[in-house]
Parts: sequence; C-alpha cells; structure tokens
Amino acid sequence: MRRIAVVGLVVAMLFALAVPAFALPGKFSFQPGIYADGQAYSSRKVADIPAPNGHNLQSFDMLVKITNGVEGQLAVAEAAPGNPAYNGGRWYEVPATWNAGAEKTLITSYAQLMEEVAAGHLTIDDSNPGFLVCPLVPVK
Repeated sequence: MRRIAVVGLVVAMLFALAVPAFALPGKFSFQPGIYADGQAYSSRKVADIPAPNGHNLQSFDMLVKITNGVEGQLAVAEAAPGNPAYNGGRWYEVPATWNAGAEKTLITSYAQLMEEVAAGHLTIDDSNPGFLVCPLVPVK
C-alpha cells in the first residue's frame, strides 16, 4: 500500500512540474501573418481539411497569399473576428500574383485586394484552393 502511495506521489509531482511549462501565458510567440480589415493578425494552423463536396464555399472565407508582393506583405483574409462575415477561421487558401507592369502596394484588407483585382493589377488563381482551419488572433 505504501509503495502505491509513493508511486502516486512521484507521478503527481512530475505532472505538476510539467503542466506549468505549457500552461503559462505568453509562452507562445504570435507574430503577424495575416491582414484582415486593415489590421494585422497572427494565427496558428490547426488542421488542413478536405475540400467540401461540390466546393460549397459559403462556410469558408478566402485567404489570399500574394506571391510577389511588396516587402512586409502578409496573406490577406476576407474577414476577421468582429466582422459578421467571419466564419471562425475556416479558410480556402488561394494564391494571387501581381501582373506585369502593375504598381505594387501593401494590401491590408480584402476590399483593397478586390480593388486591385478589379483594376487588373492582381490575378487570383482559385483553381486549386487549399482548405484549412486557422483562427485569427489580433496582434497587439
């Protein structure tokens, strides 16, 4: 009986020492990685997910990675927390490329991105999107 108590105590002590290393706030570094609604957000990809049947994208937001943007360009999200259109971090990810001769600028919102696409400056390739879960956290 005493041996079980000692083993239990040792296991409890090891668990108590290990848990704080993961539970302390500030242990994870969230760096800016996505612009949405004019604000920088960080994010951690939770999982890749299979494409929805029939590519019904209503429950996903677009996440655009600009492959040849200006220095400091982050991916651009269609919506963010607080925006009624935000789907909680469910994304279909697509690349965009600046077209030859277009004057490149830093894009920080989906509206700005769509203006550049409409003007013929950027091309979005949505022929083979990736699907993922990746919630946004504001960068302070």
